[in-house]
Amino acid sequence: MTYPEQPGAVEVHHPQPITLHAPAPLVPMQPGPPAVQSIVLPDGRVVTGYALTPAPVPVPAGSRPAVSRTAVNIALGGIGFGAVCGGLVLLTSFIAALAAFIHQLIILAAVIFGGWIAVQVFGTSGHRDHGGTTVNIRKAVIKRNRFHG
Repeated sequence: MTYPEQPGAVEVHHPQPITLHAPAPLVPMQPGPPAVQSIVLPDGRVVTGYALTPAPVPVPAGSRPAVSRTAVNIALGGIGFGAVCGGLVLLTSFIAALAAFIHQLIILAAVIFGGWIAVQVFGTSGHRDHGGTTVNIRKAVIKRNRFHG
């Protein structure tokens, strides 16, 4: 086989599979620099090199255990139940505070109105000339009866 860029013949080597008759014994590795290993091939050649530790294979995303739909639904239901209970406690507190506020307004109105009435009823009976006409009903009735009588 020849290539047009290089004049002359090129020899092509095809790889041959290595067949081992007995598996090599496993030797526990000590921490530290990697040890150099040599392997004698069946045809007598010696191959020397560092032992390769296999890289850890990452776990594919699809092989992780999925979270159960039931577990998700239970967790979300618990969160929702807690939110509803908290909301009801706040609503109950708000209603109680609003009722107390309205109760206080009613008492305030009763005190103010009652005070106004008390001033009108128990006011001083001295000089009351405020620009209006004062009529004594008893005298008017008596005058009417005598006038028509």
